[in-house]
Amino acid sequence: QVHLVESGGGLVPAGGSLRLSCAASGSIFSINVMGWYRQAPGSERTLVATISSGDSTNYADSVKGRFTISRDNPKNTVYLQMNSLEAEDTAVYYCNLYWSRGAVRVNAWGQGTQVTVSS
Repeated sequence: QVHLVESGGGLVPAGGSLRLSCAASGSIFSINVMGWYRQAPGSERTLVATISSGDSTNYADSVKGRFTISRDNPKNTVYLQMNSLEAEDTAVYYCNLYWSRGAVRVNAWGQGTQVTVSS
């Protein structure tokens, strides 16, 4: 069982910044991928950024150069620094943790945190 707790969402004017955090607890294999996804009203959940336990990162084209994902492995925590926010970034942001080992596979989600960017 894996539990993810997100924090840091809120209301910010366009051009502003926010930092999201997500702390994971429970059954976590050391080799894993953590990431952030977002879902706007009426839209599907889409990738924002991911980071592996080896610090390899992947970003959606729409956030490259504005968002930075990072992690603290001993704390099992992932961060998303969001700068130059745009109204189009408004969404519920979900933290994700994925790992697999042999026949065991874990794909856990947080409860989501709302980010609202006012134009």
